[in-house]
Amino acid sequence: MPQTDTKPYALLTISKYPLWAAVFGFLQMAVFRLPLMLKKNVGFWRLMGCGRNGTFDIVPDLTQWAILTIVPLQIEEAEALAETPNRNSVTKGFYGSFIVAWHRFFGVKNTSFLLEPLEGHGLWNGRTVFGPLPKTTGYEGEMAVLTRATIKLSKLASFWKSVDAVAQQMVGAPGFKTSYGIGEIPFVKQATFSVWQSRAHMKQFAYGMQQHKTVVQRTHKEQWYSEEMFVRFKILRQFSQ
Repeated sequence: MPQTDTKPYALLTISKYPLWAAVFGFLQMAVFRLPLMLKKNVGFWRLMGCGRNGTFDIVPDLTQWAILTIVPLQIEEAEALAETPNRNSVTKGFYGSFIVAWHRFFGVKNTSFLLEPLEGHGLWNGRTVFGPLPKTTGYEGEMAVLTRATIKLSKLASFWKSVDAVAQQMVGAPGFKTSYGIGEIPFVKQATFSVWQSRAHMKQFAYGMQQHKTVVQRTHKEQWYSEEMFVRFKILRQFSQ
């Protein structure tokens, strides 16, 4: 398959373990590394924990964990995955059979999002993991947003003092559908994945809500982050298993 015919697509899965199996959620952070490393079509992957309140949260949810993988696909392949009735074929294509079987064995409830990157900027560990993206497009429909940052150690106190008010504002914002707080390293490398009914609703929150606007201005003025990334996606498919 010629590389020029492909573009990066992502699958983000939020996994909710039964309380009795919570320790196996923690173990997946180590166990899943090998099958993801060996999966040749995966261009980028991350195993992450989750916060309790659907956004940046200093308190972890030890029953909830996240997997993100990015796979180069042709547009026709992505469209087929979005339409196939076999949801396991989607997750196996991005994660492999072992991870799917692990989740089934422990009775994990998964919510997955098949995502097409549309626009954005920034780096993830020094890489443009979603490929070169325009800053904006003409897409106006339902939209997912991933905001990720590596917080400077000297700015941790300022960051964590500010996020609760923004989180409460987001949950009550018009057009807000759902969100998840995810992160690679507790307290330091954090991200929020949120879903909005439309671009207009997302922009109304991002630029119209004063609390959020003030915090964003502070992050740049006071240089809270050593690295940040902001990407908007078209949701090709959302499904539960």
